[in-house]
Amino acid sequence: MAGTSLLALIDDIATILDDVALMTKVAARKSAAVADDVAVLTKLATKKTAGVLGDDLALNAQQVTGVKADRELPVVWAVAKGSFINKAILVPTALLISAFAPWAITPLLMLGGLFLCFEGAEKLWHAFGPHKAEDQAHREQLVEALANENVDLVALEKDKIKGAVRTDFILSAEIIVITLGTVAAASMGMRVAVLVGISLIMTLGVYGLVAGIVKLDDLGLYLNQKASAWKQALGRGILATAPWLMKTLSVLGTAAMFLVGGGILVHGIPALGHGIEEFAATLGWIGSLTASLAGGLAGLAAGGTVLLVISLFKRLRGGGPKPA
Repeated sequence: MAGTSLLALIDDIATILDDVALMTKVAARKSAAVADDVAVLTKLATKKTAGVLGDDLALNAQQVTGVKADRELPVVWAVAKGSFINKAILVPTALLISAFAPWAITPLLMLGGLFLCFEGAEKLWHAFGPHKAEDQAHREQLVEALANENVDLVALEKDKIKGAVRTDFILSAEIIVITLGTVAAASMGMRVAVLVGISLIMTLGVYGLVAGIVKLDDLGLYLNQKASAWKQALGRGILATAPWLMKTLSVLGTAAMFLVGGGILVHGIPALGHGIEEFAATLGWIGSLTASLAGGLAGLAAGGTVLLVISLFKRLRGGGPKPA
């Protein structure tokens, strides 16, 4: 009897272990499926926020420009910490909105898209407007201030950090809102995972690249001082390329602001969005490019209109740039 009972007990334990193994396998499959869904949604959100990312890179690299060489990385780190704090505020806020006021996602998304277009139009205005000489004079004043020993560089550095963190808050809000619109139909767990993932990827990616960009000239100088001819050539190449990299990032970032912001606005108006998609579908392989360009043109028009309205309002109040 004892032997029979022992065998029965062993059989029960084996059955339980089989059940546990089966349930573990099912859970693992479900976890893998969830992980795959999160990865897909994160990839999609990353594509949609690429325009903001390009502008974020160029803008933050420009914000750090003018800081003493030995203070560049500490300043980048200080701004990165501010960016983490921004996202720690924005992500829970976005999740609360999606949970209790999901109807607000589309209007917020369109406001974010409109602001992107406005920023792009403002950058074009500063680049080609009549006050371009004023901007150049301001940059020259900054260079002179850095060379002046009587200038409080600590205060100047703190002002740069505060300005960069404020700018990051706006860009981070745009990224979070665009991401939220991408995952609006997903479960709350998915939304949390994707928003947190995007926040970490964007912050680490942006400020890691900014740190690399602002140190490119140091790398070029370091290589240029080496005895090896190929290292010197590489150093000279880096020194010659670094300014063009900044300009390219700025141009691509501005173009992406119109493409992304305009695309958001177009899709926020169903009749317009569907009309463009249906027309693009008749064009074959060039259809997707046409749809993107249509969104970009819509973004340019929207951003230019907002800039004109704001400029006229400032003009009536006696300040601000006068539109051409």
